[in-house]
Amino acid sequence: MSTRQIKVTFPGNLKVMAEYQGFQIITDQPAYAGGDGSAPAPFDLFLVSLATCAGYYVLAFCRQRGLSTEGIYLTMEMEKSPTARLIEKIKINIHLPADFPDKYLEAVIRAADQCAVKLHILNAPKFEVATVKE
Repeated sequence: MSTRQIKVTFPGNLKVMAEYQGFQIITDQPAYAGGDGSAPAPFDLFLVSLATCAGYYVLAFCRQRGLSTEGIYLTMEMEKSPTARLIEKIKINIHLPADFPDKYLEAVIRAADQCAVKLHILNAPKFEVATVKE
């Protein structure tokens, strides 16, 4: 089994920074929640990862078939449960130009459905949280 590691530090106020594979990803909280509003909140990155993952699979689908991606974009809508205050439905729309081949309409949906982020939600990993004193 391969293991990957993300290091998380706290650069100031409510900012949280993750270092992963040579990248630094900074999150912050909105100003109304006490943050500076200088970066997306962690949950926003989670949502964006779903949408961009589906987008990647649409892009790969088109590239594999030599289809232009000009005029193609995705939108994602989230419906929140008023009682649980959790998202209960996510809808991704793949917007295609009028000349997109009809024979690929269902296939491009199946491609977006292969998003690895979504598959990990549907087949959730086990979570363990521990302390390590150094």
